Amino acid sequence: MSLDLDNLVISREGRPMVALSCHVAPGEVLSIMGPSGCGKSTLLAALVGALPPAFSMQGRVVLNGRDITAVPTHARRLGILFQDDILFPHLSVGANLGFGLPRSGPDRGQAISTALEEAGLGGLQARDPASLSGGQRARVALMRTLLSDPLGLLLDEPFSKLDSALRAQMREFVFARARARHLPVVLVTHDLEDARAAGGPVLDVLGNHLSLPVSSPADLSARTS
Repeated sequence: MSLDLDNLVISREGRPMVALSCHVAPGEVLSIMGPSGCGKSTLLAALVGALPPAFSMQGRVVLNGRDITAVPTHARRLGILFQDDILFPHLSVGANLGFGLPRSGPDRGQAISTALEEAGLGGLQARDPASLSGGQRARVALMRTLLSDPLGLLLDEPFSKLDSALRAQMREFVFARARARHLPVVLVTHDLEDARAAGGPVLDVLGNHLSLPVSSPADLSARTS
């Protein structure tokens, strides 16, 4: 599985905001960095087919060899995680996980149980999502996305509201599962540590390659103290 952005240009009032032409390999995480308002979230909206009317787009989005540029959002098979976990408050943890699965079938219950075990949440199927910690809710949100069987994963600063220790754990959890499933991943972030942890190429919204500054021992000590 791979994701190709083929001469993708997103403009507003004739002014290009995003200009990318790149290949995201299976299991690779492409980080798109830049300040708020530069067009990072607009890029993700374009990839899922939800670009606001004020913007125009040229170029192609190709997922696993299939041109999805004009495909409806629900049929694109791109999973996305946001800053907020967006769990359904009226559904149990298990029902949240099963939301994207067929409503009946012999493997539905097993798929939900397996996902809970993989997320370290075994036995919490009947719990109210409001009773979970922030990290637990984030893991449920990811596993729900993966159970929908996406061919690619988009990350809209999903770690930004977590404290530093939990943020590092969730980065490892998300990236490891995306790589195990060979999913191409696009991460938009303004956090250097997110991009470092992703381990893949880092671009700005205009396609320029960015070099991340090397953390000094003093910087690392300050962040972990």
